Amino acid sequence: MLVPMRILLDHAAENNYGVAALNVNNMEQIQAIMEAAKETNSPVIIQASRGARKYTNDAYLRHLMLAAVELYPEIPVAMHLDHGNAPDTCFSAIQQGFTSVMMDGSLAADGKTPATYDENVAVTKQVVDVAHAFGVTVEGEIGVLGGIEDGHGAGGSGLDHVTDPAEAERFVAATGVDALAVAIGTSHGAYKFDKKPTGDVLKMSIIEEIHRRLPNTHLVMHGSSSVPRELVDLVNKYGGKMKESYGVPLEEIQRGIKHGVRKVNVDTDNRLAITSAIRKVFAETPDKFDPRDYMAPARESMKAVCKERMTAFGQAGNASKIKSVSLATMVSFYAKKK
Repeated sequence: MLVPMRILLDHAAENNYGVAALNVNNMEQIQAIMEAAKETNSPVIIQASRGARKYTNDAYLRHLMLAAVELYPEIPVAMHLDHGNAPDTCFSAIQQGFTSVMMDGSLAADGKTPATYDENVAVTKQVVDVAHAFGVTVEGEIGVLGGIEDGHGAGGSGLDHVTDPAEAERFVAATGVDALAVAIGTSHGAYKFDKKPTGDVLKMSIIEEIHRRLPNTHLVMHGSSSVPRELVDLVNKYGGKMKESYGVPLEEIQRGIKHGVRKVNVDTDNRLAITSAIRKVFAETPDKFDPRDYMAPARESMKAVCKERMTAFGQAGNASKIKSVSLATMVSFYAKKK
């Protein structure tokens, strides 16, 4: 069943767990996510970046997601736009049937230049007003992540623009967002930290302070792949040249979940799972040329990672407990809050 993301985050908050938000670009990734969700009885947030929408095309992407909903009617699924760079990007996603959008006003429309607080509030509030009129969930961002992924990001260190908890509190009051992504030192992409992160570079205390100030706001951790060493080693074993990197440890994500984090973005881990499996097929059976021969094991490898994250974040076992709520019902919900 297709549902607004707010429904999933509300249930996660009521039951103190987090939900993995998993990026997709093609059919096999969606299949891997849905099979993992079925096997673990997990709710699902499938998200697509602007890069994914360009690569796949909105029509293909929409129908792939709707096929997932049709084939797994027992699984509540939210279709989410990841890192919308401007109101028009968000509005086009709403027109395509997305049930949730992210207006990343922390950066200017170029997706690279840090925006001012007032600019961020203005564009985010514009999206909230329109999206809520259609019952669609809105995620905003305050603070700026490091790194670049899919052409989006300010680059540099994740510590360059860490979220100010007081500013986060004002931002939520000014915009009315359903969920808030915060910058705590993480970065987009595979190369987040050059050593195992400590409190000096991964500032989980900021999440704890924001949650104290905003106990009823759903927090979001971006750049939260764990970059498993075994997957990096497999990529390199079969011809890759990935340099050493450290991701966000699962125990730190679980710490965040205890302090209001309800959505955890995971992309790099799944990319590593897919690439390592494909490289293995190419290296061990170079005579293979049928795409199914390498995409099938790639799909299985990603499914395994998804199952691990769904279990670690606590969402496993909760899909069947979530009642379907329509966008129309959410329109009334938001209208009453005004």
